[in-house]
Amino acid sequence: MGSEGEQLGIVNTREALRIAAEQNQDLVEVAPTAKPPVCRIMDYGKYKFEQSKREREARKKQKIVNIKEVKLRPNIEDHDFDVKARNAIRFLEDGDKVKVTIMFRGREITHPELGRQLCVRLAEVCKPYANVERDAKVEGRNMIMILAPKTDAQRETEKKRESRGPKAANVETPE
Repeated sequence: MGSEGEQLGIVNTREALRIAAEQNQDLVEVAPTAKPPVCRIMDYGKYKFEQSKREREARKKQKIVNIKEVKLRPNIEDHDFDVKARNAIRFLEDGDKVKVTIMFRGREITHPELGRQLCVRLAEVCKPYANVERDAKVEGRNMIMILAPKTDAQRETEKKRESRGPKAANVETPE
């Protein structure tokens, strides 16, 4: 291939190098496994620079997902639960994952269902903002659940589903 993207056909290596030298370009092997190998005439330094520039742009647009932790106890009061839930929602809105840890002390570990109920309650409160990535699971004296933030697309489809939902539910099918 030429520097403008045009096809030069099958050319031997010396001829291709001569054409590249005349244009002050480099001969770059694009597909070495093809029969015959495909080469392209281009400014390799410029190509590498543009490629690194694209990679930098892609890195700028990446969102680094952090894991924030919310710690609860099985016998938490309602107001304290609301504060923890608000913090979890704030973390999710910022695009971070939330690790919900329920700490059991002493004999509380004999009632893991209380911790599971608390996890379900928190997941229900955070439902518009998060998906449960990992269900509640006891690990030692802690119960851990992980919530992942919903993407904008997921929120949009959920809003559409909610707006159609009640209308579709009230329609009776004739028998």
